[in-house]
Amino acid sequence: MSYQEAIEYLFNSAPMFQNVGAGAYKEGLDNTNLLDRHFGHPHRSYKTIHVGGTNGKGSVSHTLASVLQSAGYKVGLYTSPHLVDFRERIRVNGDMISEQRVVGFVEEMISSGLMETEGGFSFFELTTALAFKYFEEAGVDIAVIEVGLGGRLDCTNIITPLLSIITNISFDHVQFLGNTLEKIAQEKAGIIKPGVPVVIGETNGEVNVRDVFALTANNLHSEISFADELYHEPVESELKGDCQVRNTQTILTALDSLRKNYPDLKITDEAIREGFLHVCEKTGLMGRWQTISQKPLVICDTGHNVAGWEYLSRQLDRMPRPLHIIIGMVSDKDVTHVLKLMPHDAQYYFTQASVKRAMPVEQFAAIGKECGLTGNSYPDVATAYANALQNVGNGSIFVGGSTFIVSDLLSR
Repeated sequence: MSYQEAIEYLFNSAPMFQNVGAGAYKEGLDNTNLLDRHFGHPHRSYKTIHVGGTNGKGSVSHTLASVLQSAGYKVGLYTSPHLVDFRERIRVNGDMISEQRVVGFVEEMISSGLMETEGGFSFFELTTALAFKYFEEAGVDIAVIEVGLGGRLDCTNIITPLLSIITNISFDHVQFLGNTLEKIAQEKAGIIKPGVPVVIGETNGEVNVRDVFALTANNLHSEISFADELYHEPVESELKGDCQVRNTQTILTALDSLRKNYPDLKITDEAIREGFLHVCEKTGLMGRWQTISQKPLVICDTGHNVAGWEYLSRQLDRMPRPLHIIIGMVSDKDVTHVLKLMPHDAQYYFTQASVKRAMPVEQFAAIGKECGLTGNSYPDVATAYANALQNVGNGSIFVGGSTFIVSDLLSR
């Protein structure tokens, strides 16, 4: 079996949320526990840090991994979704899992007969099992594990970490997690474990959200820290988006908790500085206010919900004019609310990503124009980008609205 065949098997044999959305979501941990038993509970052989929340999970996970690498540890990193290559999801000290190991996993799953399990496995269940097993084989000291969706029933939630982190709470995936911030917080609080310290990045002044976390932590006898109620000296980071200010506070609070509760972990101030300054180089992070080109200035960002765009819209206001925006979204997001946050003095290139969840460009453009945005429609990201490059002159280009729009840009 070739790598391409293995990937196609994973993509086609198991429903993939990245492509199909709700049809890929499986509630409960029965399948995850079945796979975990089959592979011998690999996650028990190394330390872990668990990172959940609505926005910022990827940046926080990658930066923590970078700091731990800078401190001399062998670090596993499990994140989702990928942008260009499936193997981005599973890294050890920044290096992606090998194609050969992915092939071996798929072949083992087929030969074991487990793929015939009633109801089958989701793509994320299989990918999580592969990541946990691979980290054991690689002999990692510690793995940073990003929650896929929610928390309580997410298949990463079989681990007992050194530290749980919940970055923030906002409206996203409400069809699964609930339609109030309190309900969403209850789902995400499900990663808090008995006696395990937890860091909450932001509560945005929502008393009910804060109370959910505080009560859960108290009931489980878990030390809780609220990063937005603490102060840390700023740290220079390679990540430049406005949202990184809040993410930095979350990360520094998490590192304080680790250093206090686990003194055997040697994390120096120099390792922290080094980790922040070289996070993309050390971990391969992409798509976070990423500069694609300087002349013309081209920026992309994977922000895809209202909370993310409240930061991004302010950054767009500071980009050189004339501003050209290539944008598309998936159908299960609050499209109208996001588009109402967009600047009116930009030229828009409405488009759609190459995934089934993408909102058709005609429908998306119509909503954009109802929101007062001016522009034209293009069938795909490559075409939209080619036209923006022709028109940009001395201006700038932004590409975003969806992880999948950025993926198509970077894959072109």
